[in-house]
Amino acid sequence: MKYVLVTGGVVSGLGKGVTASSIGVLLKACGLRVTSIKIDPYLNTDAGTMSPFEHGEVFVLDDGGEVDLDLGNYERFLDTTLTRDNNITTGKIYQSVLDKELGKTVQVVPHITDAIQEWIERAAMIPVDGQEGPADVCVIELGGTIGDIESMPFIEALGQFSYRVGAGNFCLIHVSLVPVLNVVGEQKTKPTQHSVRGLRGLGLTPNILACRSAKALGENVKGKLSQFCHVPVENIVTLYDVPNIWHIPLLLRDQKAHEAILKGLNLMGVARNPELEEWTARTKVYDQLCDPVRIAMVGKYTGLSDSYLSVLKALLHASVACRRKLIVDWVPASDLEDITRKESPEAYEAAWNSLKCADRVLVPGGFGDRGVQGKILAAKYARENNVPFLGICLGMQIAVIEFARSVLGLHDANSTEFDPETKNPCVIFMPEVSKTHMGGTMRLGSRRTYFMNTDCKSAKLYGNARFVDERHRHRYEVNPEVVPELEKAGLRFVGRDESGQRMEIVELPDHPYFIGVQFHPEFKSRPGKPSGLFLGLIAASREQSDGVSCYGSKAITNGMSNGPSVMKSCINGNASKFLNGSCNAIPMNGNGVHC
Repeated sequence: MKYVLVTGGVVSGLGKGVTASSIGVLLKACGLRVTSIKIDPYLNTDAGTMSPFEHGEVFVLDDGGEVDLDLGNYERFLDTTLTRDNNITTGKIYQSVLDKELGKTVQVVPHITDAIQEWIERAAMIPVDGQEGPADVCVIELGGTIGDIESMPFIEALGQFSYRVGAGNFCLIHVSLVPVLNVVGEQKTKPTQHSVRGLRGLGLTPNILACRSAKALGENVKGKLSQFCHVPVENIVTLYDVPNIWHIPLLLRDQKAHEAILKGLNLMGVARNPELEEWTARTKVYDQLCDPVRIAMVGKYTGLSDSYLSVLKALLHASVACRRKLIVDWVPASDLEDITRKESPEAYEAAWNSLKCADRVLVPGGFGDRGVQGKILAAKYARENNVPFLGICLGMQIAVIEFARSVLGLHDANSTEFDPETKNPCVIFMPEVSKTHMGGTMRLGSRRTYFMNTDCKSAKLYGNARFVDERHRHRYEVNPEVVPELEKAGLRFVGRDESGQRMEIVELPDHPYFIGVQFHPEFKSRPGKPSGLFLGLIAASREQSDGVSCYGSKAITNGMSNGPSVMKSCINGNASKFLNGSCNAIPMNGNGVHC
């Protein structure tokens, strides 16, 4: 097994996750099998109970692991299926050591450092690409910044690990910042010099420097970094600003980063030249998109886009497949509510303008009652005005509640999550989990959904499948006792679990596109393999219930299903309406640090 370690220095948020993922893409393009590990130095055992405002979304794996969003980044770039063991936290390591009850004095060295090394070796051996046997290379990302107190045990362990596995099996890539001061307009190397000095002082020596900068590094700057950081000039690459992050693997290839890595790992005679033709073509398509599609994202955590990162990326994958330029309007759900009209009329008007100017409406998942009424109003607007709508997890639940209130006349219909005493509980608590113990207690991970019939939009979007496996993360779901009444009024629950009691997919047959799902299809969306439900949302139009052609989308079924893996045209019909030029929005084209 060969190991590539990616560390970061100077400041956080440089894009270590994208760098690690792009290195994986490059090595995979060289014909190698690649797996990934993310080390998070925080004391939590997993990301399940962390605030989305602080750490972004919680990414859910097939095995139910609630992990850092960077693992979603790895899965999307490398098209792999990781496990909870691919995310190491301080909490997990300490818990595993203490649970062994060693019967001796437990110390950071050697007990914690040994446990870290053992975990890395064990996780690296887990197949994640659908093939048998371990991968050829494991890319490890160490979270945080060199010098952080909480990461010290991991740095010590990795120093020992690099010595133990040997120089030809370990390559360290240090991501650092080379800023440009506006006053002098010169690229400054001193921050990187200090960062590398600190890294070397901790027992780790970088083989490659990946320098973040606004522009490509000058040769004189590379020479100075090489001299003071003891890294060959040819092993210094620039990760300068690009139109979108799909360019990063291409940047690395063009600067021959793969050759430096392969030489360091003694793989030059094994690997081929990187084959990135398909990736390059997709990146060019992305750069040239000009026909816009506007999505109103109605949510609770709209102040931090990383809270809905996988949803954004799934929208991006679908919009690129449909040759549409993605524009996302962030609509704080609470701003749609009547109380905001009284307290902040400007915010209320802005929220409703954004909703009404959108081509599509998406209500993502979430927890808690803040903004729920606003989400219900958004679902009502989409349903009554034939605006294509996709509700995910809580988004499906509020769509059912809205239908019960507006169509069935059950004005107090609600979820027991928000009103435990409601007389018309349309959404109820799942009975097999704890109401009080937080973290890992929900219905988590991959579950199978069976289509009640294949003559529904969602089944067609999954390739006329009879079933599909998607990832879940919820405690509450639609009350099966109210389903007959809802279906009698026109709502169709077209997807259910094997028992038939858990409602997984709901549709309005006479609506252009009104679908709610209890699961999270965004977690399995990939560049070039968009989620069918997101593809359907982008493709749908108000005028035609079947939407538009999607330019040979490669793979609709991203989970396990019994439908075909290739669908040349997801649905046929006319293009959706063009945008009203008077509507203002902030383009959201995935130019952040995750793919």
